[in-house]
Amino acid sequence: MSVVEGPDGKFRCRWAGITEEFIDYHDNEWGYPVTDDIRLFEKISLEGFQSGLSWRTILAKRENFRSAFSGFDFKKIARFTDVDVEILLQDAGIVRHRGKIEAVINNAARATEIVDEFGSLSAYFWSFEPDKAEQGEPQTKSTSETSVRLSKDLKKRGWKFVGPTTVYAFMQAMGLINDHVEGCYVRALVDGARTN
Repeated sequence: MSVVEGPDGKFRCRWAGITEEFIDYHDNEWGYPVTDDIRLFEKISLEGFQSGLSWRTILAKRENFRSAFSGFDFKKIARFTDVDVEILLQDAGIVRHRGKIEAVINNAARATEIVDEFGSLSAYFWSFEPDKAEQGEPQTKSTSETSVRLSKDLKKRGWKFVGPTTVYAFMQAMGLINDHVEGCYVRALVDGARTN
């Protein structure tokens, strides 16, 4: 996977050059380690919505998703009812897919159970941080042994729309692995953030 030179002369992962809005996301979010439970829940929810769609579509609607889903406060979402589902299905600002909407509500309830057991979503998800040797070449895989294991564990706990590919994308984005390619200027920044 090669790099692309941006308008500022910096070299980035090639996917960051697809569209201008990707540059800020790539430079300031993707791959940096996240321990905030709300952000972790938001991302795994949005990855579920992305299934079958492009990240560009989801990123463009992210603020609408945040508004529709109470800022991804999973304790609030866990109390959503069938009436809320019907309201969300009328919201043109999000992806109106009943199964994915219901999955977020279901997963919110499951997230509260994980917090009860582990103390936080962060403690749970980061317990799956893979060994560096498992990672291999950046951006050459869409799943890994760890993403398969985490996906299976989430499903066993009753989560939905958390297949191995979705979970791997979540792990990349939330910094459980540093999947910025060699030559991308952000790779060293993420490595630094991971050691702090």
